[in-house]
Parts: sequence; structure tokens; C-alpha cells
Amino acid sequence: MTLSTVGISNDIFRSPRDLVLPTLIGTVMSYLILGSAIIGMSALLIRDETLWVGYVLIAAVPPAVAVIPFAHFLKGDISYSLMGTVGAYLSAMIIMPLMALGLLKSMPFDLWKLIKIMLELIILPLAASRIILWKGWQKRIEPVRGVIVDWSFFLVLYIITGLNSDILISQPLSIIPVIIIAFASTFLLGSLIEKAGILFRIRKDKITSLVLLGTLKNYGLSGGLALTLFSREASLPSAVCSIFLILFYLWLNFRKRLKGGEL
Repeated sequence: MTLSTVGISNDIFRSPRDLVLPTLIGTVMSYLILGSAIIGMSALLIRDETLWVGYVLIAAVPPAVAVIPFAHFLKGDISYSLMGTVGAYLSAMIIMPLMALGLLKSMPFDLWKLIKIMLELIILPLAASRIILWKGWQKRIEPVRGVIVDWSFFLVLYIITGLNSDILISQPLSIIPVIIIAFASTFLLGSLIEKAGILFRIRKDKITSLVLLGTLKNYGLSGGLALTLFSREASLPSAVCSIFLILFYLWLNFRKRLKGGEL
């Protein structure tokens, strides 16, 4: 989180008024569209209460920090993606506790512990990235920033997947609903957002950004919350969705290359 947000300039925080529209866009795409889709599909397909908890946590977390670099690689609107992501993270500080309280009534958890984790995994990394920019350390970090972020993401995914390896290997049929939701919330939902964008004649680069904001969640954060507040089984949806995040990005990149640089 710290290294991924180093690329966000302090200038965007100097004009709170300019953050209003991006905050709304990022919040609508990540929560109203993607979050609602995840909760709706989970209510229809998931019967295991532990897995349901995992999906509530996924719906409650903000967009993946990968939205910003992915938007760069896919020729999306960088400013749109960046501001939308920052806005959604600011909204998450209010939305996450409310969703947890509203949708996890049957699963007792420590609300103050959730708030503490949010401060540790959202606010502190953002604050640390501001210090790095203030001190001018970003130039020293830049050559290794991508490698560290990639390995950090791999480490989180490896731990979550490894903890659930017994289910993945011994009960593969039990995760079919999980795979269906992961596929639908990325490939299918992304296609619908793209078609809606074309219908409303939105610029192609903005459509790319909207697709990313409306399909990718911070699965590392949701998996960490699941492990800390509930159980390793609750982190299974985050592990599967993380894999589909990578597959979806590869698919979008393949399509861009196939179309000569356009998504």
C-alpha cells in the first residue's frame, strides 16, 4: 500500500473540492456496482456462512491499488483512475464498518479491531507514502518499487492460498460457486461496464478506468481481514478472486494488443 501510493502526488489533497466527483465515481463503481454484484451473487450461490463472511469483506474493501498501474499499462485515464481510487479509499473508512455491522450480524467480531486494522492497512500506509514524498525518497525507491510491490502481492496471495490448500485440493467441487462469482465479477461485469460506457459515449480511456474501478477489489486487504477477524476459510474467496484479478488483467492486456493498443 505504501509503495503503490507513492505515485499519488500530494497536490490532489490541496483542493478537497476537486476530490468530490472522483470520490463519487470511485465509490459508485467499487461499492454500488461491484460491491452490490458480489453481495447479490453471494446471497444466491453461497450457503456456507464462513464463505459469506469472506464475500462481505471483499464487497466492503476499496478498489485494488493495482487499478492505478493497470490503468497506465492499458492506456486508461490515469488521473481518473488515481482520483477515483483515492476517493474510494476515503469513502471506505465509513463504508467498511457500516457494511460489516449491517451484513455480519450473525458472526460476532470486534468492531474496534476492524477499525484498528483499517488504520494500520489504509491510513498508515497512505501517511507513510506522504512522508516518503515529503522527504524526497521516492527517486531512491523507484528502481525497486515495482519489484517489491509484486513480491508483496505474491506473498499475500501465497499465504492465503496455502492456508486453504486442503480445501482447494481435497474439495475442488465445493469452490465452483466461488469460481463462478469471481468470473462473473470480473469478466462478465467488466464487459457490461464497457458496453454501458460505449452506449453513453464515454471516452475509451475513461471506460478502461471505469472497468478497472468496477471489477477489482483490494483482495489482499480483504484476505488479511478475514484471517485476522474470522478464519482461514473466510479468506478463500479473496484467494480465488486474486487469481481472477491476474487473469482478468492478462485478458485485458491481450485484447489491447489484439486491437492494436485499444481496450
